[in-house]
Amino acid sequence: MPRVLSRQLSAHVDAPVRIAGWVHRRRLLKSVAFLIVRDSAGLTQVVVTDPAVRAEVEALTEETVVEVSGTVVANPTAPAGVELTEPTVRPLGPPAVPPPFDLYRPALTASLPTQLDHAPVALRHPTRSAALRVSAAAVAGFRATLDARDFVEIHTPKVVGSSTESGANVFALDWFGRPAYLAQSPQFYKQLMVGVFERVYEVGPVFRAEPHDTVRHLAQYTSLDAELGFVADHRDVMAVLRHTVAGMLDAVRERAGAALATLGVSAPDVPAEIPAVHFTEALRIAGAPADEPDLAPAHERALGEWARREHGSEFLFVTGYPMAKRPFYTHPDPARPAYSNGFDLLFRGLELVTGGQRLHRHADYLAALAARGEPVEPYAGYVDAFRHGMPPHGGFAIGLERFVARLTGAANVREVTAFPRDLHRLTP
Repeated sequence: MPRVLSRQLSAHVDAPVRIAGWVHRRRLLKSVAFLIVRDSAGLTQVVVTDPAVRAEVEALTEETVVEVSGTVVANPTAPAGVELTEPTVRPLGPPAVPPPFDLYRPALTASLPTQLDHAPVALRHPTRSAALRVSAAAVAGFRATLDARDFVEIHTPKVVGSSTESGANVFALDWFGRPAYLAQSPQFYKQLMVGVFERVYEVGPVFRAEPHDTVRHLAQYTSLDAELGFVADHRDVMAVLRHTVAGMLDAVRERAGAALATLGVSAPDVPAEIPAVHFTEALRIAGAPADEPDLAPAHERALGEWARREHGSEFLFVTGYPMAKRPFYTHPDPARPAYSNGFDLLFRGLELVTGGQRLHRHADYLAALAARGEPVEPYAGYVDAFRHGMPPHGGFAIGLERFVARLTGAANVREVTAFPRDLHRLTP
């Protein structure tokens, strides 16, 4: 018989089937034993009454991989609404060493460091794996939404020869005797590829060697980047971002609805028009001094509460950040040159997306670098491309782990990251 997954069992009532998975839990009662088998789709309850089979079940350890054949019987109280009776049980490997925490409990009781130390088994818990399913669905939605708008997926180098892109600290490495660095973002490359395809996106890792030790920062995270040409200004980019986030949430509902249910959360609606405030207005709303150069986490939280209260929105655009706080390639606001045609998108009071319009004229790049006292040489391969004609363009970058953490209510991005890399952790 072909193997049947737990979610498919309801279509096989009164029929013999074969399932396989991990021993999730055993409940040994006086007259009956229950074996709960976990597979990638969920849980299956196996009812054991035969003394010989019961003895085999008693000898099993949790997480041992087994194959079970039996008859499917309807039972509304069972995990999948059905259960297996008259089973035969066959281990597919040696008895497993149980993990240092109970995976069958509704929530993992181990501390987060303990979970991360034992990630290969902690991720088997339904809540941890559910978060990763949400993440996978969000990426699928990102790709599908942009594919439908004629974007082309690209793949850019993650090892670069200079550390020039964002001002963030970088990880240095040896490249055949020459210095090299892990890329902080695909920013320069995706701009250059606008000159090829007009609209591009990438899903890939980025590396920041900033010594943060917070619940919102990782040294390696997944960035969802997009860049598009022939824009009027940053508002065209914001409109594409709004569609993209809505598409991501639609995909999460469609592809990971069961995972959302496991986590007890729902995906919020994206307003047809996300409310937007200028940076100067955002400072006033947040109660920050008028000369504050950036938004602190407390300011972002205050703005999130304001957007929810005043607009019923979990999302808020903050536009016009000061040019002094934006990278040199950011296009200034023609009407207020001290401010940028850049934006952040806040999701539930946390910066989720940074984006904006970029410079597109070669002379403007030379002037911007000179104004910041930066030499042209380290940027030569990038800046030179603008001598050959580039359209007005802009783009954005979404932090995947932050998106999933805010969506699922996780207190720490590490809870929704399979194998996080941060200031202290390089294993497992």
